[in-house]
Amino acid sequence: MKLNKIQNKYVVAVLVFLSYTLFAMAWVGGTASMNQIMAAMNIDSLASASFISGAVTLAKIVGTFAAAWVALKFGVKYAFLISGLLISIGLLTPFAPNYELLLLSRFLMGLGGALMIVYFNPIVMAWFEPEERPTINGINAVSFNVGTGIILWQMGAFNTLTGGWQNSLVLFSLASIVLCGIWLMVENKDKKESTVNSDTTEEASNYSYIDGLKDKFNWQYALTYSGILTFYICLFTFYPKAGISQSALVIGSGIIGTLAGIVFSKKITARLPVIRWSGLIITLTVIGLSFSTSELIQTSSAMLLGFFIFFPITALVTIPHELPSMTGKKITVIFSLFYSISYLAGTLILWVFGKLVDLNQGDYTYSFILISIVSSTFFFGSFFLPETNQLETTTTKGSVPCEE
Repeated sequence: MKLNKIQNKYVVAVLVFLSYTLFAMAWVGGTASMNQIMAAMNIDSLASASFISGAVTLAKIVGTFAAAWVALKFGVKYAFLISGLLISIGLLTPFAPNYELLLLSRFLMGLGGALMIVYFNPIVMAWFEPEERPTINGINAVSFNVGTGIILWQMGAFNTLTGGWQNSLVLFSLASIVLCGIWLMVENKDKKESTVNSDTTEEASNYSYIDGLKDKFNWQYALTYSGILTFYICLFTFYPKAGISQSALVIGSGIIGTLAGIVFSKKITARLPVIRWSGLIITLTVIGLSFSTSELIQTSSAMLLGFFIFFPITALVTIPHELPSMTGKKITVIFSLFYSISYLAGTLILWVFGKLVDLNQGDYTYSFILISIVSSTFFFGSFFLPETNQLETTTTKGSVPCEE
């Protein structure tokens, strides 16, 4: 009996959201259980633990860069399926018999997550109308925070329900496998792009990695984001070691910020003002969190940071969707470069951050100065990005759209 294809765009959106939420749950759950995993293998080397983190970072850089190639080779539908299957390899993590297999499982799982985040955008572009895309983009942007929040606040409950952390991690991976099976039933839109995007230019349809690397927009776009990405990673990697414990507050306020950003982007279609002023607030609150000796200021800064790091993300990820003559192929290349350049820049900056701490005998002052400067890329980068909305600024005061 032939199964009916899934053609409902909202079902597709739910599958994409749940897939990345489950990745976050499996990923953060594995990280939270890493001490037990390492203890089970009788590994107490910090170098070994650091090597796992390094391998994961490499997976993010390589995965996001290779994502467009995988999509062009197999089509977006099957590229997304491959990313889901790679995430499911996390099934090996709790029962890895040796360090090498543990390292491989975490690397492949991180690779799957890196691929999947790039495919959000061509999927949204294929299934949703332009006016719907900001909302779906914003919902996708909050999926990792939702998964992370579930683990931070409910991992103990999962462990009690399943009988242990190993069973919890297995459950997350099995759920990912089930979603992969359902995804196979989704209608394949890859072959329909030439019809859907028949009005686009031949240049956009043949957009390659080389074209992307030559396109100054991609560098401006990625480097604008790289500052807050670097800070976000730094927040959970180094700030607790520096004695700043408010980083966990960022998760909850980040979810609120994303939801507020979705509503704002539907009402106000100008993209750059929200990016610019959020970027300024981000830099000021990074300084407050990093240098204030007042617990109240640090706590307030952390909550504002979570909100304003994610509040403009809907606007940011919607910009390429609104560029002229956009195709699924071109947007896949753009986001492949967007994430790989951002992660590469973040990796280099975090290495310098740690090096400065070492050179100053554990003093974080110069490292915090560095990260405060880096976080300002979101503000300054907004002056180099194009404003893609089709309305005059006065639209927010009740005017009508301008005719082209």
